[in-house]
Amino acid sequence: MTHIPSPAEELRFLDAELRQLDARRSQLLARRGWLVATLEAARPAPAFAPPRPEASPPRVQNVLLLLGGTLLTIAAMAFTLVGWGHLGTAGRSAVLGAITVAALAAPLPLLARGLRSTAEAVAGLGLALTVLDAYALHEVALGEVDGLGYTAVAAAVLAVLWTAYGLLPRTAQLRLPLPAALAAAQLPLLWWVPAADGGPYGLAAALLVTAGFDTAVALRVPARSVRIVAAVGAYGLGAGGVLTAGGLSWTATGPSAAARAAALLLLAALIALTAARRTAAVAAPLGGLLLVAALGGVPRVVLPEVWTVPVHLACGVALLAAVRVQRLPEPVRRGLGQASAAVQALAVLWAAPLVAVTLLGPLAWIDRPWSGAPSDIRAAVTAQVPWPAQSETAPLVLAAVAAVLALSARPGARTAALVLGGATALVLPPVLQLPYEAGLLAALTVVALALVPAAPTAACLAVAASLHAASLALAAQSATLTVLTALTLLFAAASRRRTLVAAPAALAWATALACAIGAAAGWAPQHTALLVLTVPVAAALLAPRAAEAALPVEVTGAAAGLLAIALTSADPPSLALVLALCGVITAATALRPDRRRVGYASTALFVLAAWVRLAAWEVGAPEAYTLPVTIPALLVGALRRRREPGTSSWTAYGPGLAATLLPSLVAAWADPHWTRPLLLGLAALSLTLLGGGHQLQAPLLLGGATLLLDALHELAPYLIQVAGALPRWAAPALAGLLLLALGATYEQRIRDVRRVQGILGKMT
Repeated sequence: MTHIPSPAEELRFLDAELRQLDARRSQLLARRGWLVATLEAARPAPAFAPPRPEASPPRVQNVLLLLGGTLLTIAAMAFTLVGWGHLGTAGRSAVLGAITVAALAAPLPLLARGLRSTAEAVAGLGLALTVLDAYALHEVALGEVDGLGYTAVAAAVLAVLWTAYGLLPRTAQLRLPLPAALAAAQLPLLWWVPAADGGPYGLAAALLVTAGFDTAVALRVPARSVRIVAAVGAYGLGAGGVLTAGGLSWTATGPSAAARAAALLLLAALIALTAARRTAAVAAPLGGLLLVAALGGVPRVVLPEVWTVPVHLACGVALLAAVRVQRLPEPVRRGLGQASAAVQALAVLWAAPLVAVTLLGPLAWIDRPWSGAPSDIRAAVTAQVPWPAQSETAPLVLAAVAAVLALSARPGARTAALVLGGATALVLPPVLQLPYEAGLLAALTVVALALVPAAPTAACLAVAASLHAASLALAAQSATLTVLTALTLLFAAASRRRTLVAAPAALAWATALACAIGAAAGWAPQHTALLVLTVPVAAALLAPRAAEAALPVEVTGAAAGLLAIALTSADPPSLALVLALCGVITAATALRPDRRRVGYASTALFVLAAWVRLAAWEVGAPEAYTLPVTIPALLVGALRRRREPGTSSWTAYGPGLAATLLPSLVAAWADPHWTRPLLLGLAALSLTLLGGGHQLQAPLLLGGATLLLDALHELAPYLIQVAGALPRWAAPALAGLLLLALGATYEQRIRDVRRVQGILGKMT
């Protein structure tokens, strides 16, 4: 029976076979490497590689054919212009005719033999000869004919002949005749207009008609070379025609001239929109803009200049009606919409200077507040800036664009509409030259309406309008107090909806109102500061209920507190009081679990208040300044050790003790009296005993070091006297004895030091 191995035996067999195969493969690879190295060593050194050709044969061929055709064309021109007079009329005609016919007929056998490039070169020569034939005909037989008119007719005839030549069955393979015919077709109208004295309108019409012809060719002819020439002609001549027609429309002084220019612009728009049916990258928006320019050109001449932008804006908005026509191709409708948006954007840009003057002009009242209310709101706006000319219709433009955006369904349109609507309401009173009070009321109304929606854009608009109103109100004292009160109440009422801007803005305007009240009452700055402090108090009370606006509210309150401190900087007693009150406010804020860190600021404020008060009392003792820091620091350190028993005494008590001991020690060394050193020594002794009793390193070492230095200060006069009484050799002798004593007891001292280190190490 056949023996079937177990899986384990079969696996061992396969592993053995694979090892043998690997060993055999290694032998073969080593042998192959040796053979390759042997062959490489025996092979002779390779010769230098032949130089690589820098030009391919087809390229050389084309260059030669191009040069040959060009040289033949130059020779024909030289023969026509220079050697023409040596032959008679019949001879000259026969020579040129024979050469032209031969050049035009030569491509036929060349194409039959497959020499297409040569045929192209010879055909180009033949086309150039036809141009020379036309020139020769004018010089010989038609010399009395106007040169411009003859050139136009000749260009048209050549375009037809070249087209017919390029469409013949045998010459249809040539790529040159049809593009050349299209290039010649660009000239007839351009030369005919000056011949017929057509003027700038005729020139613009010729440019646009030729561009329209090129557009039709580019859209319908499949040959790529023809489409390239047609596209270049369409863009180039079309741009020239549009610029010419636009200049005529802009400089038109009467309805007739404006109507003719408008007709030209309509023709250009029609060409662009026709092209947009096939390719709408730029053509459709350009066609829409040309329609706006054409439709707005005639009313611009009839109406006053101030209505130019509104008329064009109306035409641009009218394009939106065509966008809804479903029969129009999608590229055309999209391009018309883009053109309408561009017109609206340009209109808003035209109105932007008026908005800038309205918003920024009232800032001039900062330099001369309460100097008297102006006669009207325009005078308040233009206190130091000129009024923009021809801007009376700007509110209408802003309102129209805002209405269009409000009805649009695009994202962000409603936001832009809100901003433009607010700008319209702000610029309308200066445009109408309403009374000063009416302008203030309009600005406050914009603020109130902008605070209704809970949107960030509306909040920004409300802030901008409030700044505008406050700047306007600086002209008169009563207006300032009234507007600041109204702004404070409006933003405070809006803060109930938990908006991020309303509550901080209300506090900011309340701060401004407090300063205005103090100035109106004739108070000193330090007294006004006490009224300003009501704002940080309100911020501290409002912040816990302000949700996401808590941080902005607290920042605004802190800014108001800094303002109060700045107002009292010239009066130390008032400054100390304000600092203490700010410390109370921050201490109350630190009671909140999420604002514990504010306690550090509260401590700093209390310390600063104490220092300022001491400076006002002309206290010069450093302990009066350092103890207000040391005592709170020690209390905080004790609380920390109670909560975290592992805290080191250096961390808990070191900073607080050093804050008083070091300045006091410096003062004691410079104090000639005995009171300060005695008190400092007693305090240092107490600290040393407390540190030793409670096994704390910081009080023990700091107190001991201070006690030692204080004792040295007290013994210094006597040591100086003893040093003066001893002979000069006594000091070196004493030093030598000291060194001997130290050397004799060195080992014992090391043992003592290690024992002291062990004792200190057990302390905390």
